[in-house]
Amino acid sequence: MAERVRFPSTTGPELAGTIDVPAGSGRDSVRGWGVFAHGFTLGKDCPAASRMCKQLASEGIGMLRFDNLGLGGSDGDWGDGSFSHKVADTVRAVEYMNDSGREVRLLVGHSFGGAAAIAAARECDTVAAVASVGAPYDPAHVEHNYDALLERIEAEGEAPFPVGGKALTLKKHFIEDVRAADLTEKIRTLRRALLVMHSPTDNTVGIANASDIFQAARHPRSFVSLEGADHLLTGKNQAARAARIVSAWADPYL
Repeated sequence: MAERVRFPSTTGPELAGTIDVPAGSGRDSVRGWGVFAHGFTLGKDCPAASRMCKQLASEGIGMLRFDNLGLGGSDGDWGDGSFSHKVADTVRAVEYMNDSGREVRLLVGHSFGGAAAIAAARECDTVAAVASVGAPYDPAHVEHNYDALLERIEAEGEAPFPVGGKALTLKKHFIEDVRAADLTEKIRTLRRALLVMHSPTDNTVGIANASDIFQAARHPRSFVSLEGADHLLTGKNQAARAARIVSAWADPYL
């Protein structure tokens, strides 16, 4: 069962979200609640987000997935956002769930969203566990998506950034913000259980990123190789398999 919701971002515009609710109405049908942070420009309905959250809900973990600023059904301009905004809005999503009586114990993030989930976790008192899937160790890794635009952005302050048939606006402040982001200390002082999941055949974010995250983390930490998966988890059962692993791992923390 899916529940459509809207809640204010940290900068004002409303964000569109979907809560994948476990089947059944009794408490016994819900093991816990979580929030999912999607990849760079992907949105809440991309395969990794929708399939993982639906699978988690089928296993009793209700998940809120939401579109970041200016993406999907969310208001605002994507170009006004940044990595810092993504982190802050992930925290806001946790607060929204907590305020509705659904205490969030789990954060899950895919790709760029995995880095955001790690960064956001320390600001969420109720969160006990974080799972990253194909996450970069350095958020500035996303520069490979727009490196051809860097010179123009440096000179003009912004440039059109075509994504999925539509043109977003990439602004200089985003580049400066993502370059300033440093996950090392946030990982080292996370003080939450961390599950690092990555495919050794990920050609978008190399598996060395998983090694760096895992080595920087302290226990309790776990690593699972998503053998055969592509970065976007588009292959048959790839996202569902990742979700089943998260479900089993997260059980003690829900």
